[in-house]
Amino acid sequence: MKKVAYSLFVLAATITVLSCKNETKSNESSEISEETNNLALAEKETKTTPDFLYVTASSGLTLRKHDNLNSDKLGVMPYGTKIKVIASENEETMTIGGIRGAMHEIEYNQKTGYAFNGYLSRFFPPEEDINAKIYADDLKGQFPEVSFTETSGGTASKPTNTETLVLPTDKWHEAFYIAAELFDIPKSFAFPTPKGSKEETIKEKDPKSGTWTSQLTVNRKDNSLEKINYDYRTEGFGYSVNITKEGKEMKLERTEVAD
Repeated sequence: MKKVAYSLFVLAATITVLSCKNETKSNESSEISEETNNLALAEKETKTTPDFLYVTASSGLTLRKHDNLNSDKLGVMPYGTKIKVIASENEETMTIGGIRGAMHEIEYNQKTGYAFNGYLSRFFPPEEDINAKIYADDLKGQFPEVSFTETSGGTASKPTNTETLVLPTDKWHEAFYIAAELFDIPKSFAFPTPKGSKEETIKEKDPKSGTWTSQLTVNRKDNSLEKINYDYRTEGFGYSVNITKEGKEMKLERTEVAD
């Protein structure tokens, strides 16, 4: 009987130990699974807000001490500056120059402050005199949805060449500032406000010598932009730039005409 009792005791102890091990493994697996899910969620949340943005304001963007336009100035960030985003504000709380936006908390030149996100873009700005196709190819490394096409047309006496760049954004100001740099829209033209007449034509105040036409035409509907067109003409040559919105994409198109 003693041998039987001892055997039963050993069997019970073994079962208890195995049960504890299985429970420990189950808890560890549960903890690992939960940790993996948390990391995945954190990674997903991080991707929604870019770590870096670029200044699109041609005259530079002011860095302020607090998140309001009356706050002290800490400096001015030049066009094209790459800044680090510390905290983003996605709710639109103000309008500047016809652009709706808010103040992001950012870091620039070892200073922490706030800047209006309406003049900040995910897309790095085109370098001076860069080819549109090269710029598109560079963007694709970070934004695969970017597309670029080039087509020829017209007649033998009046040939045309059209470059089309499609950007994965629905923000007019991002498209406008890229088009201005890439497709030669004079810097004197400010971003047109969405509010106003259905069609407005703005002529360049001080065009360069020999210019016949240099004007911006803005089409609106219900205080929203529908189309921005820039038209340039001189003797024997001209080009037009069209900016339109198609769903959640912006289409930038430049057509050259040899007269």
